[in-house]
Formats: sequence, C-alpha cells, structure tokens
Amino acid sequence: MKTILTRRSIRKYTKQAVSDDLINQILEAAMAAPSAGNGQPWQFLVINDRKLLDEIPNLHPHAAMIREAPIAILVCGDLSKEKYPGFWPVDCAAATENLLLGVHAVGLGAVWCGIYPRDERMDAFKKMLGIPEGIMPFALVPIGYPGEEKPPSERFEKERIHYNKW
Repeated sequence: MKTILTRRSIRKYTKQAVSDDLINQILEAAMAAPSAGNGQPWQFLVINDRKLLDEIPNLHPHAAMIREAPIAILVCGDLSKEKYPGFWPVDCAAATENLLLGVHAVGLGAVWCGIYPRDERMDAFKKMLGIPEGIMPFALVPIGYPGEEKPPSERFEKERIHYNKW
C-alpha cells in the first residue's frame, strides 16, 4: 500500500545513470500486469540514446522533462498478441501503471506521457523509432533518479464509492 499511496509523477531528474539491473526489475514489474485472456499484448522499447531522448519533445508537446531523464521506456501494444480485440489499450495501461509502481519501489522517479490515442503522436514515434506495423505506441515513461520530492497526494473521496446501486 505504501508504494501505491506514495507514488507521484516526477518530472525532474538527477544526472545519475539507471543500471540495467533496475531497468530489468522495472520491466519485470510491468510484465506482471494483468491482461485480457492473459494475452500480454505489450512490447517495451528502452530509449537511452541521448540524441533520441532530446528529440522526443519535438514529437510530444508534454515531454520536455525527458531532456533531463537518462532513460525512457516506450510501452507499446502488440496487435499480434492481443487475445481479445480492442483490449490492448487497457492491457497496456495496466502494464504502464505496474511500471510506474516498479519505478517508485526501486527508488526512481517517472511520469506517464500519453501517446495513444493521438494518431499524430503514434505516427511520429513509429517513424522516429522504426516501429513495425502492428505495434502501437501507447505511453512514454521518462525515468531517472528523482530531482524533486513530492508528498503523497490525498485523492481518496468517499462520495465516489457506491454499493450495489447508484
């Protein structure tokens, strides 16, 4: 519960590199997400090339923080692995949230930058990163050691809970 309730979107990072071991732990967390029919229709593209990271804000209007991040992970839907058509975005959302929780659990920071369903963003990432047909860019997650601290947010609202009927 502590990991879930203290995770925050981090947009400032130190220059410290993120080890391959931590990246693998984060990706293991992402791939532990539930998916429709256990189809696991996801692929992950780790971006650690500084030139590519610096180009991303030209493709995504809300990704300027990536210029400070040492890495980013692009979560993609793989239509060839989708067991139930139309569920890949839900499955990738679950994987993205697990990825964010994994990042926080190992002491790193990250923020979810949405790509899907914006066609212009999806097309731009496909072109820049050579993504093949049938692979759909879903979310970009810049990751690094936090360069800012944020207190837990209070989002619990009892009035949004309903039992049995509205």
